[in-house]
Amino acid sequence: MDKDINIKVRVWRQHGPKEKGRFETYSLEKVSQSASILEMLDILNEKLVNEDKEPVAYDHDCREGICGMCSLYINGHPHGPDTAITTCQLHMRNFNDGDTITIEPWRSAGFPVIRDLMVDRTAFDKIIQAGGYVTVNTGGTPDANAIPIAKEKADASMDAASCIGCGACVAACKNGSAMLFVSAKVSQFALLPQGRVEAKKRAKSMLAKMDELGFGNCTNTRQCEMECPKSVSIINIARLNREFLKAKGAD
Repeated sequence: MDKDINIKVRVWRQHGPKEKGRFETYSLEKVSQSASILEMLDILNEKLVNEDKEPVAYDHDCREGICGMCSLYINGHPHGPDTAITTCQLHMRNFNDGDTITIEPWRSAGFPVIRDLMVDRTAFDKIIQAGGYVTVNTGGTPDANAIPIAKEKADASMDAASCIGCGACVAACKNGSAMLFVSAKVSQFALLPQGRVEAKKRAKSMLAKMDELGFGNCTNTRQCEMECPKSVSIINIARLNREFLKAKGAD
């Protein structure tokens, strides 16, 4: 049964991208274990506002595990210590009375801090713009079965497409690599006939943009896969490498 607990929240505070950051610790009393981690931050911010202090800036939107905006590094894990969830799906029942919860922003050269727990993730948008799309005739909607696709490939494509672009893979990787994200976006198209139009340039263009934006490379530690809230598999990274080699061979 959920109960109220007293906790300390150790939060990263940083006024801007060029400012020096620091940790600040706050005490909260009687926080319901049924509350989500974001609701706990709402309670903290209400307390800070009532004390005429600056509230903690953090991203959120749907609070349903769909958008990935609520990306926080909690107690050494992207999205917190639970598995296959986003930050907004993490509840206070995962913590005990007297615990100290450490909350940080993503740490990556590709995701500069905007303020406090907010980072700039537009780098992912730029990677998508480099090749994460399909050229189609935007006429009438075709029947779902107009192009036969093997179920195995359709399922694998849907699994790759489940990536929400939150950046947990980057935050988990010791190299700050975006390979899991890029491979998921390449795979969802590479497995389908509709995606073959841009196949010769997609992998090259997206990887080139990833490198340009300061993300590291993959060294197969699988930490990205372990921390991904949608459990996207590193099998997609192998597929990305094959797509890249095929594109290079076609030059």
